[in-house]
Amino acid sequence: MEYERDVDGFLRYMAVNRGLSGNTVRAYGSDLHECLSSMDARGVASLASVTVDDLRSWMAAASPGLARSSMARKVVAVRAFFAYAYGRGTIPSDPAAGLKTPKIPGTLPTVLNETQAARMMDRADTDARSSGAENTDARSGGAENTDARNAPETPSTGTIRHKHRGDATVRRALGLRDAAIVEMLYATGIRVSELVGIDVEDVDFSTRTVRVLGKGGKQRVVPFGAPAARALDAWMSEGRSPILHRAGARGDASAVFLGARGGRLDQRQVRTVVHHAAAAAGVPDIGPHALRHSAATHMLDGGADLREVQEMLGHSSLQTTQRYTHVSIEQLTQRYNQAFPRA
Repeated sequence: MEYERDVDGFLRYMAVNRGLSGNTVRAYGSDLHECLSSMDARGVASLASVTVDDLRSWMAAASPGLARSSMARKVVAVRAFFAYAYGRGTIPSDPAAGLKTPKIPGTLPTVLNETQAARMMDRADTDARSSGAENTDARSGGAENTDARNAPETPSTGTIRHKHRGDATVRRALGLRDAAIVEMLYATGIRVSELVGIDVEDVDFSTRTVRVLGKGGKQRVVPFGAPAARALDAWMSEGRSPILHRAGARGDASAVFLGARGGRLDQRQVRTVVHHAAAAAGVPDIGPHALRHSAATHMLDGGADLREVQEMLGHSSLQTTQRYTHVSIEQLTQRYNQAFPRA
């Protein structure tokens, strides 16, 4: 069965017209190739010959061992593809229209209470201001620093300390960066992908706001509080420059958050930073998404309106909201200052 051209056209459409991220487009492509290869193996001659029973048989064969969320994503991809093909007249009917998406249990990530969140932020700030020899260096984790794989664990505190090959200036710089990362994630509730995408020109210290690029290529402006502003300013004024200086031409002068070698920080490194910061503070092990959820929870507990939190987080919809409600950045900033514990 020939389907490569149709799939390629669909993926381009989803990327350009629907604004899906590169990771989502790649996941959709993998899901579609899996499904359509299964159709091919079943002897289905063409896309027009695919029936809803064929698709249900594929679902039954693919489901064992998969999380419901993974299967739900596959079904969403297949339904979107066949709807696209039908809309273009490639197939006479839509066999996927009757497919039901597996229900996903409504589980919530771990959420820190306000005391735990404050302890985590304060510990990160304390570590950042300590001597270079005592600062953790990812903390710089990931592809840029292979030392992390051999780093010893300190049983007394649960922290993992890494010794960078550079000098104390670099170690201190990375400590300042890590403090700014956890402060900004909690203060803004932004996604980890949005954090690593922040450029220098996106930060406005005069209004304490940051411009981020969210899902679907949608921009929004998010406020942050005084502690986050101090941490971010310390990193950008005292830590970022030494990293860029050492990196030379290899450095990314546009990115706010950098790795040890001067390149833009990636999402895996940020997750490592957050896990280590949580361990150092003695709070439950969390990732960046848990900080995002904690920020939303604490905002709501402080009296913020659900729709204002929706705007801050960049959600297009919520279960309790049928329509996306726009809130001006001035109103959002005012409510943030009133409701957020570290504003």
